Amino acid sequence: MVLAFDGSWFTSVTDFARHTPWLNGAAEVWTDYGLGVFATLMAAGWWSARRSGARAMAVALAAPVCVLVAFAVTEVVKSGVGELRPCRSMPHAFIVETCPPAGDYAFPSGHATVGAATVGALFLLDRRLSAVAAAFAVVEAASRVYVGAHYPHDVAVSLVIGFVVALPASAAARRLGTPLVTGLRSGRLRPLLATG
Repeated sequence: MVLAFDGSWFTSVTDFARHTPWLNGAAEVWTDYGLGVFATLMAAGWWSARRSGARAMAVALAAPVCVLVAFAVTEVVKSGVGELRPCRSMPHAFIVETCPPAGDYAFPSGHATVGAATVGALFLLDRRLSAVAAAFAVVEAASRVYVGAHYPHDVAVSLVIGFVVALPASAAARRLGTPLVTGLRSGRLRPLLATG
């Protein structure tokens, strides 16, 4: 089914990778370490929320938790589906990244989920940060296909899962966490939760 569905898209991308060796090193570094950008964007959201109300801070503090929840959903789906990595099911394809061990499944992509979940987690806090996260999430998802770690459908579904799980989790955190943040802002944690 994978080959009939998007295997040809996958090989088109990995053939492009074969013919752009000058890009392979950068893609491999980005695909592994680009996740730090999402952590940095969440930290920037927390920093800016210090100047905002308790609702914004509740969203900022919950952002990493929302991302972890989305990632957990992805891992449950991944173990249930058990789709082999492209390097195992299409060994003739050009692969930039070392093939993960057997049992490390492809569908859905954890990396792409983290990117999209960051978009959803920041959406109610700061639309500009969320838009920046969206651009990086697309680059992260594309890099996962480019290095040969995932099929296009793996990352496409992951982008949906990440956003769809994190956005309502963020809304719930805003509703439930605002009273807690209000209380904490009057105590010793104030410097971490508010300015002034």
